[in-house]
Amino acid sequence: MSEWLDAYDDVRERRSDFEVSEDERRRSRIGTFKKKALHASNKFTHSLKKRGKRKVDYRFPSVSIEDVRDAKEENAVCELRQRLLERNLLPSRHDDYHTLLRFLKARDLNVEKTIPMWEEMLNWRKEFGADTILQDFDFEELEEVLQFYPQGYHGVDREGRPVYIERLGQANPNKLMRITTIDRYLKYHVQEFERALHEKFPACSVAAKKRICTTTTILDVQGLGIKNFTRTAASLLAAMAKIDNSYYPETLHRMFIVNAGPGFKKMLWPAAQKFLDAKTIAKIQVLDPKSLGKLHEVIDPSQLPDFLGGSCTCSDEGGCLRSNKGPWSDPEVMKVSHASSVIFFFYDMFFILVSFI
Repeated sequence: MSEWLDAYDDVRERRSDFEVSEDERRRSRIGTFKKKALHASNKFTHSLKKRGKRKVDYRFPSVSIEDVRDAKEENAVCELRQRLLERNLLPSRHDDYHTLLRFLKARDLNVEKTIPMWEEMLNWRKEFGADTILQDFDFEELEEVLQFYPQGYHGVDREGRPVYIERLGQANPNKLMRITTIDRYLKYHVQEFERALHEKFPACSVAAKKRICTTTTILDVQGLGIKNFTRTAASLLAAMAKIDNSYYPETLHRMFIVNAGPGFKKMLWPAAQKFLDAKTIAKIQVLDPKSLGKLHEVIDPSQLPDFLGGSCTCSDEGGCLRSNKGPWSDPEVMKVSHASSVIFFFYDMFFILVSFI
């Protein structure tokens, strides 16, 4: 661990040097860390040339977490990171391999196109207050909101990803806006994204023993009709789609729209696609009521609520969408998760520093 701490100190020194002058930053690149990392750098570079992917194992006292990395993606992350540092666009809290990779994937690994997207995200986070929203925002009307917009995380899929469920057919936009506002609901939406990134994904990674960075989402549209698509609903949907696509890209692995009848497929689904980008649409599978069984191919029935063809009711928790069922609710998993986040940080710092050599 002392070596990782030394590496972290060198990271801080690099950033301090960058703020002072470009010349000093260049000199820091050939400083004390180079002597420690040169051998590792040679091995790392050789491994990228030799194989298309690398499998990294993060080992903790009770679990080993696998992280498979693609050589082309790693090179793109290295380039993007250096370009962002040169522009002073890489705050330490966002200096994370998988965060950088998500934005690169949203722009097909094109660094030039990723930089303005990243800068827009930083400006938005500052204006919106996203960095502190987990501590600063209290969505006190949540219980009432759930009555008119049932939703929540429940369990994991067969690969360990968190499952997020919305019952859109039971949503009532008019009554929802009597309880909250669009601005407050969007703050809650962002807060849940931050909670997924900082709590749910790390906990699922520990439970699955491999790096988890995306979700499986289920939208239940049974009962959905024109009545649900008010002007308020359209405004809310458009605002959430903007946030999802621009500021939290590539966090969706797959989506199922279930209980979709002929009316939804002919009228509502074409209208909804106007709010989605092509990449997101490609991840969506629309299932009619007779095809719910296909969910079992990717989600064990014990992890599915009974209203989606599963065996879970969470009767002691007030229902599945209020139970918050998942690895993130296990105290023992969360202990390991908090420890693993530190190790992930030090490994990524090592990877990043080696890339400078």
